[in-house]
Amino acid sequence: MTKAIEVNCTTGEVTERDLTAEEIAAGEAAQAQAEADRAAAEAEAASVAAAKAAGQAKLAALGLTAEEIAALSK
Repeated sequence: MTKAIEVNCTTGEVTERDLTAEEIAAGEAAQAQAEADRAAAEAEAASVAAAKAAGQAKLAALGLTAEEIAALSK
């Protein structure tokens, strides 16, 4: 079982104890939420990159050069 370490800053006493079921569940829920947040951020970044690429392709289809597109992207 995972341990929790508690330190009393006033006395310097260190206590090591097993985590409760609630603490373990909270840690697992936080880990799952962090993974979901990371996946959402990656999906958002991919969406933005796809939109940028589509926009640049449309500008190229209108006849703009790569240099002109790069100048507009800044």
